[in-house]
Amino acid sequence: MIRHMAAALHLGQGTAPALIGRPLGHAHIGVTATVYAHVRLRLQRQAIDTLGDALRDPESADDLPSAEPVR
Repeated sequence: MIRHMAAALHLGQGTAPALIGRPLGHAHIGVTATVYAHVRLRLQRQAIDTLGDALRDPESADDLPSAEPVR
C-alpha cells in the first residue's frame, strides 16, 4: 500500500511513469500506466477544470501571460 501511495504521489507531482515503474519492478511502462491510470485521469481532469475556470473568470485573465505579436 505504501508503494502504491508513493507512486501515485510521484505521478501527481509530474514524475515520468518510466521513472516510477522501474523501482516498483514493472516490466514496462504499460504496466505502470495501466495501474495508475486513475491518477493520470484525475490530473487531466484537474488541468481541464483549471483552464475552464481561467476562461470563465475575467479577473484571472490578468494572470495569464500576454502573447507577443509575430513578426
